[in-house]
Amino acid sequence: MADIKSVCVYCGSSLGHDQRHRTAAAQFGRTLAEAGVELIYGGGNIGLMGVLADAAIAGGGRVTGIIPEDLKRAELAHGGLSDLVTVTSMHERKRQMFERADAFVALPGGPGTLDETIEVITWRQLRLHGKPVVILNDGDYWRPLLDLFDHAIAGGFARESFRQLFLVVDRVEEVLPALSQYRAPDLPDRPDRV
Repeated sequence: MADIKSVCVYCGSSLGHDQRHRTAAAQFGRTLAEAGVELIYGGGNIGLMGVLADAAIAGGGRVTGIIPEDLKRAELAHGGLSDLVTVTSMHERKRQMFERADAFVALPGGPGTLDETIEVITWRQLRLHGKPVVILNDGDYWRPLLDLFDHAIAGGFARESFRQLFLVVDRVEEVLPALSQYRAPDLPDRPDRV
């Protein structure tokens, strides 16, 4: 993990119905803290985001939240972070999270998590970064998304090499080893299918 000093985690601002996702978020927060890896996330105190941050903080980890001013005003900001960065827009939030992170991990979440995950994978496809991206498919939560990716490949809207832009693991214990073992793929000469 020498090269990975900070990980941006995308996850739900809701808890979801399945307790296993809360357990995984807490476990991953503790895992980051134990490994001395800074957590970069959306700055919220609710949902899986709050569970993740609380666990990292309780484990003595460094946690940086990036939150837009309007969400901070709505009293959704976490009060116990190492650093809380307030930005003016969601676009600025995503940019700051991207710039501060050495790697990205997607835990279960809703449309916002989906948006952030797809964007960072697409940026990799466009060669805007070479940072590792890991999808934690806890309880097969992301199976419909992975099936959609396969559907896009089968339909000719993405190349086979698209699958090399990210890694998929099923258990929290596999995330950090996957990040440290990631090697950026050799991509086709031009990214003509995005």
